[in-house]
Amino acid sequence: MKPFTYHRATSLQHAVAMLAARPDARIIAGGTNLLDLMKLQIEAPQHLVDINGLGLDTIVNVEDGRLRIGAMVRNTDLAANETVRRQYGVLTRAIVAGASGQIRNRATTAGNLMQRTRCPYFYGTAMACNKREPGSGCDALNGISGNLAILGTSDACIATHPSDMAVAMRALDAEVRVLRAEGEYSIPIADFHRLPGETPHIETVLRNGEVITAIELPAPLGGAHVYRKVRERASYAFATVSVALVARVDGASVAIERLAFGGLAAKPWRVEAAERRGSGTPEEIARDAAAIILEGARATDRNRYKIALAQRTLHAALIDAQEQSL
Repeated sequence: MKPFTYHRATSLQHAVAMLAARPDARIIAGGTNLLDLMKLQIEAPQHLVDINGLGLDTIVNVEDGRLRIGAMVRNTDLAANETVRRQYGVLTRAIVAGASGQIRNRATTAGNLMQRTRCPYFYGTAMACNKREPGSGCDALNGISGNLAILGTSDACIATHPSDMAVAMRALDAEVRVLRAEGEYSIPIADFHRLPGETPHIETVLRNGEVITAIELPAPLGGAHVYRKVRERASYAFATVSVALVARVDGASVAIERLAFGGLAAKPWRVEAAERRGSGTPEEIARDAAAIILEGARATDRNRYKIALAQRTLHAALIDAQEQSL
């Protein structure tokens, strides 16, 4: 690990000022991803700004029925919150499906959104990776790509975003609250993560000198909330394909209210045209929605199986919604 300085912010404004003054500074929150990257020298920030202790660890109801989740709320506390469990069940299910209990105890809400890809070529420093070293190439394109992206990819990168929580947040239409010197503003989560294009190393729309303060969820949706995750092993594995689903169930018929996929792209993947298209059997609805969502999929020989797997995972999630409503 390379030398760095450590600063404990005394206020949010102090944190914003330090980040703006030091373009190579990074926020340290839970540290569950950043410290690993520093040990591997994938990231080598010269300055760390600690925002623990700034009062960003509360969950409160705000106007219009919305829920404000502080940036520093730990994943365990968010999943266990009574309001989240009762009214935003897909979020609780997604968080519990991710990482391990020990990591969830430390990981934060904002940090979960900001975590970087687990693509083996990003972590394999002997291999070319445009996300790690811009302009070096992407060895994953012709390499072991079985768990990498099939949607929103480019010739520069086919990495996926690893978060489970972010997929549920996308299905729920969350907004990311951000503080900068001029004041606080909101970014719809749909716009927060960037697709790789020619600049895969730029992963979000956050700018220098900005700090995430909270995530806000709109008023509850109701319906059956399901998070279905397919992974290579039963615990502590990132999604091969995941589905965050809010569905309406009427006997043998189901209808998709909200739907987002994980494991398919560099950001949670949602195509709103696949939602609210009427009701039918799980098989019919999954087939119809998957055809829309997977249009334009760009798979390699090694990850082409994800196209069929995504439809099957959605089918299973719709069955889960039916069973939940019995």
